[in-house]
Parts: sequence; C-alpha cells; structure tokens
Amino acid sequence: MTFTIWLSLFTICILGAMSPGPSLAMVAKHSLAGGRGNGISTAWAHASGIAIYAFITLLGLAVMLHQSPLLFQVVSYSGALYLAYLGIKSLGSKGGVAEKLESGKTVSFRESARDGFFISMLNPKIALFFIALFSQFVTVGEELSSKAIIVVTPFLVDGLWYTFIAFILSNSKLLDKLRSRAVLIDRVSGIVLIALAIRVFITNLNSG
Repeated sequence: MTFTIWLSLFTICILGAMSPGPSLAMVAKHSLAGGRGNGISTAWAHASGIAIYAFITLLGLAVMLHQSPLLFQVVSYSGALYLAYLGIKSLGSKGGVAEKLESGKTVSFRESARDGFFISMLNPKIALFFIALFSQFVTVGEELSSKAIIVVTPFLVDGLWYTFIAFILSNSKLLDKLRSRAVLIDRVSGIVLIALAIRVFITNLNSG
C-alpha cells in the first residue's frame, strides 16, 4: 500500500469519526456520567467494533450484503431497533446522564464499554459507511501488511478521536457546565438516536 492510498484511507476514517451522530453522543454520555475513564472505555470499545467492520469488509461481507438484500435489511432493522431503544431511554432519562448525575449512581467501565461496542456494531450508518466507502480499499489489500493497515488505521483513528473527546468532556470547568445541562443532553441524544432509527426504517421501506 502506497502512502497516497493510506492517506486517502486515513482521511476517510477521520472524517467518518468526526461526523456527529450516536457514537459521539454515547461517548459524551459516559464521559459525563462516569468520568474520563468511562469515556475512554466507551471510545476504545467503539473502536473495536470499527475494527471488526473493517475486518469483515476484507472478508467480503460488503459483497454479500449487496447480493443479499434480505440479509442487509435484517442488519439494518436490528441496528435501528437498538438505536430507537437507546433513544427512548435517553428521552425518559432512565439510565441516562441526568438520572445518574442526580442519584449519584456510578457507571462501570464494563457498562461503558458495552454501550460503546454495541453502538458501533449495531449502527447501520457505520455499516453503510464501510460498504460504500471503505470497501474500495480491499483491492489494495492483497498483502498481509496491507490488510493489517486497513484494519488498524480505522481502529486507531476512531479510538484516538473519541479518547480526545473524552478528555475534553472530562475537563473540570467544561464538565460543570455540561452537567448543568444534563437533562438537555439526554433529550438531544434521544432525538438524534430515534431520528436515525426512523430514517433507517423509511429507507428500507422505500427500497423494499
């Protein structure tokens, strides 16, 4: 793999990671509710899911999904249902940032990692991202070293970006301001998650 090709891969990965969405909302929620360590746990669990997507893309899952619309719809609907579930929880502040801050509940690293991993693995937007964009790099990944680079690059970019976000959100001065708006953060996160879930359902219905 040449440096130019890798730079293209890196650019796509960083733009994908920086795109606002449920992943950013999840890292923010756990950084606020549990602190820096929880945010970092969420970040790297999320990055692990990204690495898995990269790996299975190399194995040809993208081609399989294009050839099997039913399988693609199952994946999409499963992800949409999970996003809707998280959104409803956030809107009701049950298990969300606001409730945990008010009640003094702590969030375990395991819980943070679990949510980070599943928001990555069950987010149809990430699946579409890899199918539409990432798969173009499979053809240049014939050598083992190239395959490793294709998997490791999105893993490190995603993990480091959300770790940076966790550090920013756990800054004491900024954290106090954000915690005072915890209920609003829950509401906005819930709306974003539910809107994405609805969009996935509508897209699948229109294409069906």
